[in-house]
Amino acid sequence: MINFRLLSILLFALTGVASSLAQTTSWKPVGDKIKTQWASQVDPAKPLTEYPRPQMIRPGWQNLNGLWDYAIAPKTISDTPPAKFDGKILVPFAVESSLSGVGRTVGKDSLLWYRTTVSFSSKLKNERALLHFGAVDWLCDVYINGKRVGSHQGGYDPFYFDITSLLVEGTQQEIVLRVWDPSSDGPQPRGKQIKEPKGIWYTPVTGIWQTVWLEKVPPSYIETTKNTPDIDKNIVRVSATAKNAEAGDLLRIRTWDRNALMSEKEVPLDGTAELPVVNTILWEPGKPYLYELTVALVRKKRVVDEVKSYFAMRKISRQADAQGVQRMLLNNKFVFQYGPLDQGWWPDGLYTAPTDSALLFDIQKTRDMGFNMIRKHVKVEPARWYYHCDRLGMLVWQDMPSGDLGNRWETRPGVEGRGTEQNRTSLSESIFRREWKAIMDALHNFPSIVVWVPFNEAWGQFKTEDITKWTMDYDPSRLVNSASGGNFHFVGDIIDLHNYPMPVMPSPKLYGKDQVLVLGEFGGLGLPVPSHTWQQKDNWGYQTFKNADELFSTYEGYMETLTDMIRRGLSAAIYTQTTDVEIETNGLMTYDREVIKVPVKKLEASHKSLYDKTLVEMKE
Repeated sequence: MINFRLLSILLFALTGVASSLAQTTSWKPVGDKIKTQWASQVDPAKPLTEYPRPQMIRPGWQNLNGLWDYAIAPKTISDTPPAKFDGKILVPFAVESSLSGVGRTVGKDSLLWYRTTVSFSSKLKNERALLHFGAVDWLCDVYINGKRVGSHQGGYDPFYFDITSLLVEGTQQEIVLRVWDPSSDGPQPRGKQIKEPKGIWYTPVTGIWQTVWLEKVPPSYIETTKNTPDIDKNIVRVSATAKNAEAGDLLRIRTWDRNALMSEKEVPLDGTAELPVVNTILWEPGKPYLYELTVALVRKKRVVDEVKSYFAMRKISRQADAQGVQRMLLNNKFVFQYGPLDQGWWPDGLYTAPTDSALLFDIQKTRDMGFNMIRKHVKVEPARWYYHCDRLGMLVWQDMPSGDLGNRWETRPGVEGRGTEQNRTSLSESIFRREWKAIMDALHNFPSIVVWVPFNEAWGQFKTEDITKWTMDYDPSRLVNSASGGNFHFVGDIIDLHNYPMPVMPSPKLYGKDQVLVLGEFGGLGLPVPSHTWQQKDNWGYQTFKNADELFSTYEGYMETLTDMIRRGLSAAIYTQTTDVEIETNGLMTYDREVIKVPVKKLEASHKSLYDKTLVEMKE
């Protein structure tokens, strides 16, 4: 006898598989712009499959990246999605990008809608279901099976919703997103995005641009962890927050060194554990030693939740040298910090690297070139980028993405009458403060980050002294570069000049007693490489060369100048930039990462003099 019910289920499943295969085979990158080698490695059925939160690991997660429905519709206040969607978009690539398969702009007068149905059973075994977003730019509302679960504002910080109560019976759950992003027409942090790209300003990024994922957690679970090393006391301080905790619950923190238990402590939920680190091995460029960490929620001696993490013993500070000039110290020793300005843009994925290998590539090449630091410029990366920096031993200076521009910029310190503070609305100010705190919270545990940079070149700069002091108080474990390139208010740990193309430095006699002296941007030496540019002509660099030999000759001379400046008081310098970006052709690599303009070994050799320990004498 034929089992018609079984046959119908089988036919339905086969139809679904056929439909899914048709969708994935029909997807392709759009547009005629250059692409990276990794674009061809993107699998639309499972893009960016790596675990997205390496600082807080749990088993039992489900990656939701892939082809979703999308629609661009006029902006309304309605919660009702469009009756008809426009097509498929490859999540997590922004709708403007080639790899999204769409390549359309949205703007302030439109909404971007997403829809997908995922296989996730409502029959949870005493568990909660959490829906995570790595980042969505900018304002999004999330709906589960037709009901709104919550809203999030901010394009650079991860967030999640507990969707347990909205799951429907069975295994098919619908997720819908409603996204609004005004781009450069709004006051929100947006970095280099602008609605009409030109010069140093790039294509807008709207919507989902980092991994979307589900995880199952116990009814009571650890929500966040925080670890801060203290190398002077040979301890690490660890705290955590928990959801749905009960009276009497404890945190049990354990530290490990290569799977060997080092220390263990239990503290109340609102407490901070201080755990000794025996025979401390310090984290530094060239020796990026990481320790393991577990944090458990304990109830009546029983573990109800546990996460895995890691930490490093690393200190960043400042101190006067033998000449009385403030120097930046790593682990209580002077180490000159030199790295590229890193925009973190991709010709095919815009904000999103095509693959994890691509994300790693830039960091590896930067290290191979002889740099020991990266300045992440007015952008925040996915957590895995910082994880790779932690593993590879790259120092990171982290910018706050800029927004609400319009005030005047003064490039010279000590000059009054030209530079102004932006007169932000209360809404604009609250957005900045909320997003800056969220970014700092999300990134606190990454030891590679050693400097916070709230403002760059006066872009939206406001209440500089207040914002700087708040940043210093909120995270006293790092240094604060209040305003890279001005406007200068002489607060914070660092005074940071920008100058193109040749290197300069703040005067040690005028500024060295109170602040660390830094050259926050210089160089920008341009070399357009035919067939590897965003557009065929009208490309741009601060100074353009005809060939790589001419460019390197100038660059090598700059390294000699920097070496002399280090003797006189310079603590760090940042060269513009890692790669070409859109019409900018001043990268060490082309935008598609196909051509490294100067041989890696030549660059590495030219940088060795910068790290000569005899250049600086510290006080005993």
